[in-house]
Amino acid sequence: MYLRHTTVRKDGKEHRYWRLVRSVRRDGKVVQETVAHLGELDAQGKANARDLADRLMGRCRQSELFEEHERTREGVSVDLSSVRVERARRFGDVFLGWTVWRALRLDELLSELMPEGREHVPWPLMAAILTLGRLCEPSSELHVAESWYRKTALEDLLGVADTRVNDDRLYRTLDRLLEHKTAIETHIRARLSELFAIEYDLLLYDVTSTFFEGLCAANPMAKRGHSRDQRPDCKQVCIALVVTREGLPLSYEVFDGNRVDVTTVEEIVETMEKRFGLAQRIWVMDRGMASQDNIEWLRQTGRRYLLGASRAELAKWKESLLDERDWQKVREGLEVKLTSGPEAKETFVLCRSEARRTKESAIHERFRERIEQGLASLERRLLKSRSKVDRGPVERQIGRLLGRNSRAAGRFVVDLLDDPSLPSSLRLKWSLRADLDEWARYSDGCYILRTNIADWTAEDLWKTYVQLTDAEAAFRICKSDLSIRPIWHHKTERVKAHIFVCFLAYVLWKTLEKWQSQAGLGSSPRTLLEELRHIQSVDVVLPTLTNPPRHLVIRCVVRPDRSQAILLDRMGIVLPQRLLQAPLVAKM
Repeated sequence: MYLRHTTVRKDGKEHRYWRLVRSVRRDGKVVQETVAHLGELDAQGKANARDLADRLMGRCRQSELFEEHERTREGVSVDLSSVRVERARRFGDVFLGWTVWRALRLDELLSELMPEGREHVPWPLMAAILTLGRLCEPSSELHVAESWYRKTALEDLLGVADTRVNDDRLYRTLDRLLEHKTAIETHIRARLSELFAIEYDLLLYDVTSTFFEGLCAANPMAKRGHSRDQRPDCKQVCIALVVTREGLPLSYEVFDGNRVDVTTVEEIVETMEKRFGLAQRIWVMDRGMASQDNIEWLRQTGRRYLLGASRAELAKWKESLLDERDWQKVREGLEVKLTSGPEAKETFVLCRSEARRTKESAIHERFRERIEQGLASLERRLLKSRSKVDRGPVERQIGRLLGRNSRAAGRFVVDLLDDPSLPSSLRLKWSLRADLDEWARYSDGCYILRTNIADWTAEDLWKTYVQLTDAEAAFRICKSDLSIRPIWHHKTERVKAHIFVCFLAYVLWKTLEKWQSQAGLGSSPRTLLEELRHIQSVDVVLPTLTNPPRHLVIRCVVRPDRSQAILLDRMGIVLPQRLLQAPLVAKM
């Protein structure tokens, strides 16, 4: 990695902005990719970052991991020709993950929830291993046990020997951890509020799915349904996630794979209120949740909501969409208009986006061209056929063509006519509906929001609704960076526990992201973890010239390079120079 700076003159002063870059190869060329924007590296930014680091890390809580600086100095002769380094372990990324785990005080909570018993390794430590593995190198429990754990310095940080970490113990930890889901979620909510002053006045709710490998015949929740992963061939479960406006997770629930989104709303809202208390929150959901029954239930029970309206609502507001008056420009290429619903029970926000119009028009045009090409090809075959053609197969072929391109199918009128003058006895006749083409030109790029909040502006409502992207981003992170899919477990409770571990890893991820952001390092925890994983701990072996000869072993942390040191300094993290070679967990 390298430091690069840009000089800008502003208000008669010269400002130098720094960024951290690394060289990567793309398409056969070496280019520089920005790892983090460091700003002006001013003293105030550093002070704020260190203050947050103190609250997260707790200086007094981390000191027991490291050797004391002041010690009795002794002189000893060393055979320099035999000095060597052994036992290299990944340290930086697991140390950072373990720091965040302790910052959330999950170690203390789990020690209370799962007190020490007859087990050889305490359950809280095994739960930490599962979650840190999912955060730092997402993989199966078998990979954690057989490969990942022994390559990290977690043995020194946790005091659990690598011989004690096996897949059976990790599976049993999954079983034990799931029992405390509600208590852990409640604790996380409280702790995040302490660290980042999070408000829970607005909650974002969305549903996704994740699929299985295998038949999962013994799991009644694994069913085929609408797959967001484009894997309709696999069974799946649905995951409903509730996050704050900053994307910080509050809770989640797991549903059967064929559960329809609209049927989950009442259950989720009531569950969250029962768990976290009644409050005048605003529920923000996409149009997949906006059934008339749900809207009526939310309104009658006095709950406030902001929903995306179904596509069919556009036709009801045709005149308002065509009327060019009262549109308010929110940003370049986006306009909104506020209007009252029937009986003034709801407020509707009409939105039109130029970028979305371009995208939807391109999609419709692509599907239209496919249908036209398919119909033209079929028409030519019927005209060239020298024998009679059965009507049934031709009709099914037309149906398949329209079904594969359903986004534009409604714009076509297709007739299969009997024509005795042709050898095939069939003639294909098709045309485009001019009225739908005209409506598409006005409706493409438009969408509608509906709410029972009466005192907000159209701009405020739109800006609040687009925060749903934070919930969608949570799903992307869980699926790509934390590898929640595919699920290899078959037992129902193990599946739920696997998703819970991914949820905990996502909590660590968002905590690290907030820490990183407040330190002025952007918002890419994966980049940060990948850079710090190169910091290792090693054993320096010093053979002495004493009689008899001895081997002094010093467990050291490799000094970070300049770029890594800048990242650590910006976040207020001080790495130890040496690690305690503490006795491992007593019950081994």
